[in-house]
Amino acid sequence: MKKQITLEELAEKTQCELMGTASYIVTGVDELETATNVDVSFLSNQKYRLLMKKTKAGVVCVDRTTPLEEGKNYLISDNPSYTFQKIIHILAHDASPSGFKGIHPTAVVHQSAKLGREVTIGPYVVIDRDTVIGDRCKIYSHANIGPEVNIKSDCTIYSNVTIREGTEIGNRVILQPGSVIGSCGYGYLPDEKGNHHKITHFGKVILEDDVEIGANSTIDRARFKETKISSGTKVDNLVQIAHNVTLGKNNLIVAQCGISGSSKTGRNVTLAGQVGVVGHLELGDEVVILARGAASKSILEKGVYGGAPAVPAKEWQKQQVHFRKIKDYANRLKTLEEKIKTLEEEKTHH
Repeated sequence: MKKQITLEELAEKTQCELMGTASYIVTGVDELETATNVDVSFLSNQKYRLLMKKTKAGVVCVDRTTPLEEGKNYLISDNPSYTFQKIIHILAHDASPSGFKGIHPTAVVHQSAKLGREVTIGPYVVIDRDTVIGDRCKIYSHANIGPEVNIKSDCTIYSNVTIREGTEIGNRVILQPGSVIGSCGYGYLPDEKGNHHKITHFGKVILEDDVEIGANSTIDRARFKETKISSGTKVDNLVQIAHNVTLGKNNLIVAQCGISGSSKTGRNVTLAGQVGVVGHLELGDEVVILARGAASKSILEKGVYGGAPAVPAKEWQKQQVHFRKIKDYANRLKTLEEKIKTLEEEKTHH
């Protein structure tokens, strides 16, 4: 049975201002176009105002600048998208996508492993020696957790995740399917014959509280000490983070980024899609690098950067304008060269 809640209760739980019928009951969430009269929806972009006028949603989350329509219910806040997200959690009576509860009989758990309270371990999970799993963690099918791993409380580890030996994971961490935590760093020493000999990586990976790692992303263990992803940082799908990297708090690392070894970022750094970061450099607090940019040297001053190598965004945008006109510039240069040649020939004849 769906969870039912009045708008008065929702307003209180989300600390929103309610405009409408306090006793009105909602049971679900949906986008403006397809919401029904028992759904909550939201408007976070004013270009969808027309959809808000037509929506059948029982209540719409809006900001304080949005003109309101008569006869509709509204939850008003400074950030309607965030309000909507809180409502999703309020109405989610069971956030688990799995029907398996407790420890599945096909799971293989080493006798020395320690499991907390209310832990879920799905089919064919492997948990190796001396590993600690905190309270209320959910570990889905075919996850493989190596020896001496320490996972704190309320973590979600989806199917086919691999967590290698010695990894430390904080509270409320989410690992999406296929992510690999603690794989060997990429390092080889060539000999006099040109053969490559693997460098052993003895270090570990630390994921602090509230970190999320996207599907099929990889985080390499350090050579000696640690690779660390600081609290609140969110890593998208298909990201490569190399050995000894330190990511600061609340970073956003978007799909297909590559961060080379021993690089370091500050707080609230954003790397858009396919950004590359060269090894052994530093990105300061609140640095943003636009899609397909490349940091080839340290950037310590906060701001928005673009291009490869990355430069301040305004400078990069000017470069792009000139680049788009390069054919015109080439033609103009050719014309000027021809004119100069003609003038020189005329001067020679005189």
